[in-house]
Amino acid sequence: MNPKWTDNRASAIEGGHRAMGKDVLSRIFGGSPVGVLVRLALLSIVVGFILHTLDIDPKDIFRNLEELVQHIWRMGLEPLRHLWSYFLLGAVIVIPIWLLMRLSRGLTGK
Repeated sequence: MNPKWTDNRASAIEGGHRAMGKDVLSRIFGGSPVGVLVRLALLSIVVGFILHTLDIDPKDIFRNLEELVQHIWRMGLEPLRHLWSYFLLGAVIVIPIWLLMRLSRGLTGK
């Protein structure tokens, strides 16, 4: 005869594995996997209809993406120079605001 506590413990562990498995899938999908897949299918149909209406072909999207990569490659380091200037320009505003926010939170204890 098995003690009563072992049966409860075994069923709790098995139930935990099942619940954890569903929990992990829900966390990965951002909700119920079936519900997310249905929403993605419906959204794909709507986007496909809009793209078809605008006469846009997926091949065109991939072709344009390929041309963009080739164009950036041909430009060499010029995009990096622009990126650096954008970074500096934004940092002049972002870093002081961030610093003020950090200091104000430190003073209030939050």
